[in-house]
Amino acid sequence: MATTRREFLKSTAAAGAAITAPFVWTHSFAHGQERNNRLNVGSIGTSIYTDRYTGSGEHPGRGAVIGHQAAKLGNMVAVADVNLRHGRFFAKEYDGKCEVYQDYRKLLERQDIDVVTVGTPDHWHVKVAIDAMRAGKDVYCEKPLTLTVDEGKQIQKVVEETGKVLQVGTQQRSEYDLMFLKAVVIARSGRLGKKLHALSSVETGEQGGPFPNVDPPSELDWDFWLGQTPKVPYCKERCNYDFRWWLEYSGGQVTDWGVHHTDIAVWALGLENTGPVEISGKGNYPEVENGFNVAVDFDCNIRFADEQEIRLYSGPNELLISGEKGRIRVNRGGLTGKPIEELTPKDDDWIRDEMIKLCHGKEPGNHMANFFECVRDRGKPISDVWSHHRAVSCCHLANIAMILDRPLQFDPENEEFISDEEANGMLSRPQREQYAI
Repeated sequence: MATTRREFLKSTAAAGAAITAPFVWTHSFAHGQERNNRLNVGSIGTSIYTDRYTGSGEHPGRGAVIGHQAAKLGNMVAVADVNLRHGRFFAKEYDGKCEVYQDYRKLLERQDIDVVTVGTPDHWHVKVAIDAMRAGKDVYCEKPLTLTVDEGKQIQKVVEETGKVLQVGTQQRSEYDLMFLKAVVIARSGRLGKKLHALSSVETGEQGGPFPNVDPPSELDWDFWLGQTPKVPYCKERCNYDFRWWLEYSGGQVTDWGVHHTDIAVWALGLENTGPVEISGKGNYPEVENGFNVAVDFDCNIRFADEQEIRLYSGPNELLISGEKGRIRVNRGGLTGKPIEELTPKDDDWIRDEMIKLCHGKEPGNHMANFFECVRDRGKPISDVWSHHRAVSCCHLANIAMILDRPLQFDPENEEFISDEEANGMLSRPQREQYAI
């Protein structure tokens, strides 16, 4: 049975009571290297998806995509997926040189693996990444990095404890003709004004159900797939792409697409080292037996102490950043607005210099390559755990405020709600003991 919004609220409360032109990446280590000098890569969580409208074809899921990206820069030597069919589908690209595991912990035992990519469903991200770092591996993990705010606190400690490089897959920071990065530079330059507001708009979530429970495929370890989340019967709509539409495993569009634009908004407004003080909003959460239960449409205001604000809502896919001096609009299709039109060729140099500063001294242009370069020089990646934690926490807090259906006051320094036990109980989730982080 699916967790409805009402049941989710009860379970989390109980748990709380208990506990310009794109840069073409041409660095020397990516070209002409001897194969045995390249980093060895393991890919954890791959998946296969079929066309959502026709139900036909088999294509690599997002976890497989980032694994194949890493393989262009290193040697792919192993893959782990709780569904062996998915792991084998991924490994066939590597002519028998990529060993397949069902248990990712077996992959992490290998001393010859330097880095891993993590493309599991969201509820596995933090545990796999923590286990990988403690096993001595650097990690590239898909977004959203966390399922809860408290997971973000945990994984930050492990990054500090191990000194490992962790890159989060919010690739808008690096790619798409550098349009998002340029938007951040313009916003932080003061050209839009001092008090900025952002409209982070993404498409609506999916509706569906009730779905039939059936026997899991023979290649899938269903209990392992569920991990920390409640034990429930298998239905295929919980897996692959559709895991996003279940509160048990994700946060819907609020955290899936929402974290892409909200991450850029937090960066552009210079809020990557703090959090909001008030969150309020409305969300439409379906009450369907054994069906999708995340917010279908939503509208949430996330306000910060300096009166800057991010509005996260369902609408056209875009990010608008505005101040008293002007407004810009950016999405993966373009960057527009009068402040952009007013730029001259003389502005190119300072914009490029600021981009490189935001990238911690590295040339932007390829998110995976930035990760590999940081592994080599032990530098700070463009999408680090600290800034991502602040951005994705905004999305988690938005979901909590909308599930509770009331405004919430938040202490960004201690990262807890003010005098609100029920809300604080939702900063973490109950976890099955054998899969607990």
